[in-house]
Amino acid sequence: MVKENGLRALEAELGDCIDVSEESLKKASYDGLKIAFSPSAVIRPRVDEQVSRVLKLANQFKVPVYTRGAASNLTGSAAPVQNGWVLDLSLLNKFTIDTDVGYVTAQPGVPLIELQNAVEAKNWYYPPDPSSKKWCTIGGNIACNAGGLRCVKYGVTRDYVVALKGYLPNGEAASWARKTRKFSAGYNIRDLWIGSEGTLGVITEATLRLIPKPEKKNTILAAFESERKSLEASFEIVKNRIQPSIMEFLDRLTVEGAEKATGRPVFKGRPGRSVLLLEVDGSAIQVEEGTKNLLSVLKSLTDSISVAEGEDENLWEVRRTCSSAMFELGNRKLNEDVAVPLQELVPLYEKIEILREESGCNIAVFGHAGDGNLHVNIMYDRKNPSECERAEWAVNQLMHTVVQLGGTISGEHGIGLAKSAFMSIQFSKAEISAMRSIKRALDPNNILNPGKIFDIFEPWNYSQVNVTQPWDHKKH
Repeated sequence: MVKENGLRALEAELGDCIDVSEESLKKASYDGLKIAFSPSAVIRPRVDEQVSRVLKLANQFKVPVYTRGAASNLTGSAAPVQNGWVLDLSLLNKFTIDTDVGYVTAQPGVPLIELQNAVEAKNWYYPPDPSSKKWCTIGGNIACNAGGLRCVKYGVTRDYVVALKGYLPNGEAASWARKTRKFSAGYNIRDLWIGSEGTLGVITEATLRLIPKPEKKNTILAAFESERKSLEASFEIVKNRIQPSIMEFLDRLTVEGAEKATGRPVFKGRPGRSVLLLEVDGSAIQVEEGTKNLLSVLKSLTDSISVAEGEDENLWEVRRTCSSAMFELGNRKLNEDVAVPLQELVPLYEKIEILREESGCNIAVFGHAGDGNLHVNIMYDRKNPSECERAEWAVNQLMHTVVQLGGTISGEHGIGLAKSAFMSIQFSKAEISAMRSIKRALDPNNILNPGKIFDIFEPWNYSQVNVTQPWDHKKH
C-alpha cells in the first residue's frame, strides 16, 4: 500500500514523465546482464529538478530507485533487482563544448559516440573508448568508470572528469569540484561518485576535460604462434618505454570466434594465431617514430606483422565485435573483466589454460594487454546442469587467482549483481565495512540502487536467464 501511495504521489507531481506501460516496464527490467526484475514505473525527467523530486518522494515512501542510461552494463548495475522505480536519464542529453580551454559540459544521457564526434569536429579529443561507444552514455560511463581500448595511453573516464553536479540520495543538490584545472578543498566526493554505480548520488551534469585531437594514427597487427608469446611481446613493448594508444590482445579462441562472426580472417595467411592489435597516434613525427620503435620490438619476436596508415576501421570493428562473437563458442557467457599487474599477464593466462582444460568449458580471452585488463569469457550451455556447475567453479577459481596475483576482480565493468559474490575475495571485512559505512552515511534509507555491490545476489543461478532474446541496444 505504501509503495502504491508513492506511485500515486509520483504521478500527481510528474505525470507526463511517468510511464507504466507493459512495454516500457519490460524494457527497463534488465540491462546487458540479461536478468530481469519488474519495476513499478519508469520515470523520464526532462529537467534536473524533476530528478530531485523523484528522490525526495522515493525517500518519503521508501521506494528503491535505479538510475538507467543505455543499460549496456554487463554486470546488472542498472537492473531493478528490488523492483521500485527506474529513473531513465536518456532525455537529459544536451552538451556544450568550450573550444577555448577544451572542456565539454554534458548531461548524463548524452551518447558517447555523439559527444566524441562533436568534439573531434572541433579538433578536440575525448579519449575514453569502451567497445559499447556507439550506444553507451556519459552518465553510465561515469557510474562505472568506463575504460576501453585507449586506456594504455590515455587512462579511464575518471581521468577526464573535472566536475560533477547532481543530487544526493535524499534529493538535495550537490556540486563536486569546479571547472578549474585543480582543486584542494574538502573531501574529494567527485571521485567517490565516479565508479559508484549509481549508489551514492544521481549525476545530472558533468564537466569533462578534452585534449588536442591527434594529427595522425597508424594501425599495426602482429600474429604469434602462442598466447604466451603474444603477451610477452606486449610486456616487451612496455619495458622498452613505447606507448601505443591501443594495445589489444586476442587469443586463438577469440580469433576463431571473431572470424566465424564476421566471415573474414583477422590476419590473412596466418590462421590459428594469437594477435596483438595496436594503434599509434600523435603528430606525424610522433607516429612515424612510434611505429618505427614498435616494429623494432615486434620484428624480433614475430615475422607476421602488417601496418596500415590511418585508423583501420575493419580491424577495429572486428575487435569491437569480439564480445558478441563469443556466442559462436557457446550460448551463455560469464564475461569477467579482471585486471592484474602487467608482469602477471602470462601467469594469469597460463592459469586460464588450466581452467579451460579442467572445466571443459570454452574460455576465450581478449582485452587490453597494455594495462593488464583482460576479458575472460567462460562459455557454457545454460541448459546443461553439469556445464553450469563447471562454469561456476571456473569463475570462482579465476577470481581467487586474480587476487592472488595482486589483481582486481573488475577493471572497468563494475560489480553490480554479477560480481557481488566475489567482493569478499578481494576485500577484507574491515574494508567492506568502511564502504558500507559511506553508503549508509550518504543514503541512510538505502534508496539508490539497493541490492548491488556488497549484497550477494542470492538468486544467482548460472542456468537461469530471464531474458533470452539477443540484446538490442537500439531498442533498450
